[in-house]
Amino acid sequence: MAQIAYHCRNLKQLDISYCCKISHESLALIGRNCSNLKILKRNLMNWLDPSQHEGVVPPEYLNACPQDGDTEAAVIGKLMPQLVHLEIRFSKLSAKGLGSICEGCLKLEYLDLSGCANLTSRDILNASNLKDLKEVKKPNFYIPRSVFHTERYGHWRLYDERFQTDVFRI
Repeated sequence: MAQIAYHCRNLKQLDISYCCKISHESLALIGRNCSNLKILKRNLMNWLDPSQHEGVVPPEYLNACPQDGDTEAAVIGKLMPQLVHLEIRFSKLSAKGLGSICEGCLKLEYLDLSGCANLTSRDILNASNLKDLKEVKKPNFYIPRSVFHTERYGHWRLYDERFQTDVFRI
């Protein structure tokens, strides 16, 4: 990343999706040296359902992916103010990280948050700069039942037991 940062100062578009060895320090290096960067794609593997990658992606790779999305988001917000297009699918950022991006990237027109499971719809609604964007892809994802080790409609059975809903049956 240092070679890119120091030798490609006019870089306008960078796709570092699925690169597990890139950290917030690498992003900071790019942000400090590539001030013309308009498009950043920093998508990660779907960590919510590792079965998608079973047999294709080594588990060491998935385990090496960045765990602190807020730190990366803070770097993006602070050092990449010219961004117009940002993709951070399956990042582990929270409302704090989203706030950092909104505060620093005022020219942002497109933001892809698909799979960002640590964000709620309330976090997205409360984010200050997102109202001005042309397009926001919200974290619309599916968490398979296998993740929770529950049978189909198991949560309703638990609800019935806890609140004794049989009382309301006619």
